[in-house]
Amino acid sequence: MVFSENPKQDLIVLKLHIQQTVPNPLSIHLEVDYGEIHALVGPSGSGKTSVLRSIAGLHHPEMGSIECANTVWLNRDPARGPRIVQDASVRSCGFLFQQYALFPHLSALENVRIALHNNGESRAEQIRCAHDWLAQLNIAELADRLPRQISGGQQQRVALARALARSPKILLLDEPFSAIDIPTRQTLYQTLAELRKQLHIPIVLVTHDLREAHLLADRITVIDQGVGLQTANANDLFAKPRNPRVAQLVGIPNLFQGVFNAGRLQWGSSPWAFQITDKGKIPPQSQVAWVIPQAGLSVHSNRLDGRIPCRVKQISTLGQIAVIEFVIEAITETLTWEASAAEVRRLGLEQDALVYLEFNRDLIHIMPLRPINDPRRFMSAANAAP
Repeated sequence: MVFSENPKQDLIVLKLHIQQTVPNPLSIHLEVDYGEIHALVGPSGSGKTSVLRSIAGLHHPEMGSIECANTVWLNRDPARGPRIVQDASVRSCGFLFQQYALFPHLSALENVRIALHNNGESRAEQIRCAHDWLAQLNIAELADRLPRQISGGQQQRVALARALARSPKILLLDEPFSAIDIPTRQTLYQTLAELRKQLHIPIVLVTHDLREAHLLADRITVIDQGVGLQTANANDLFAKPRNPRVAQLVGIPNLFQGVFNAGRLQWGSSPWAFQITDKGKIPPQSQVAWVIPQAGLSVHSNRLDGRIPCRVKQISTLGQIAVIEFVIEAITETLTWEASAAEVRRLGLEQDALVYLEFNRDLIHIMPLRPINDPRRFMSAANAAP
């Protein structure tokens, strides 16, 4: 088990740009820095696992390139040089599969050691290395047990030890926490955080859980129907989605439409408009979508200029958190606001109560309305390298 003493001496970076039309369309561009956890999120079937399989060499996209640690693993782009397709066995990848893929007839120790097969070391050295990784992940006492004799969380640690045993240049995690109970999941989050400090390699995490991505990842890429729609850190992604589809996929509740003209955002057919600062990228009289985060909303019981009247449609209380749905008077729009149960009591909120919303206009984010997944973005297979 070897960790770099000077991780910045030889930075390990993943660079990926892949495209294909069949069997499922893909158009993905990623750059993952050394030591970065980069999450891929999106609906089922969006292409997240296909990206991992492409990196690992288990799938070869029609066109594009994959480079890791200054080594080209795949090149099917004639403009970038000769054709290169490295076999999966040559690529230095650690892959933690969703179902762990442990051999049921092998002990935990032998499941880890099998990753070291044909590495040129003696059997004794392989066993020592496997023991070291089990100890690193706090499961050394399970070395002689079969997968059926240990818990799901313990199986995951064995699979992770196996993925790391060959000192890979990149770690790929496919929904690694989806089948684990919450307490075990929290412990494994901490394990992953500690490992990233030691490994200094890119880590690509596929997850459906946006909270998990927000908690663990330095950056997040949103994928839909094979297209990478946006890459950003979690705060920017939730506050400034690139387009309405990204806003929908990351679960932003307050998504509206309007007309933007020279710094003025008109909210649909309502009488309300907001002065918004724009960088000049949106043409005059453009139809736009817009969002406002929870931090940009405040609710009041008294009316003042600029506040918007609305009525409480529904209050859903979840422990100490309440989710309130408002109906905006004079239009059919609804708006969602989260508050503590104490704040709900302070404001005297109840169904059909009249209250007034105040918007922080500096936090309103506008986006042009335009098609998101245009199939013309995908290059024809006829243009792919032979």
